[in-house]
Amino acid sequence: MEPTSIGSDDSARECRQRVAAHLQDLHRIHLALAEDSRTLKRFTTEGNARVELELAAEMLELYMASSSAFLENMRGRFEARLPLLRRGEPAFGNHPERAPEHGAFWLSFSRLCAVLRRATKQVEA
Repeated sequence: MEPTSIGSDDSARECRQRVAAHLQDLHRIHLALAEDSRTLKRFTTEGNARVELELAAEMLELYMASSSAFLENMRGRFEARLPLLRRGEPAFGNHPERAPEHGAFWLSFSRLCAVLRRATKQVEA
């Protein structure tokens, strides 16, 4: 393996680790929100169900708005990069379809396109 490939593998590994750490943080935040949502029932048991209703609706509306905004931003960012990413197909002389990485490249490209379609549907829902 040539040095640039090793450096690239290390860089990709580090990026995956950072993303995984952020997703773990997000999971912790989800657990905290779920716990806070459980405490809302006290308003109903204390005779003030309207407060629980308002807080629950507000929490869900704000969560969906921020999640949708993030998803739309990421979807737009990667959709805009698709043409550049497509040009990153491995070359093999004048026959890129013969490049050893050709199949893996198009599988990854197709996977991203499928995820972007799902993201579009989720944002539009």
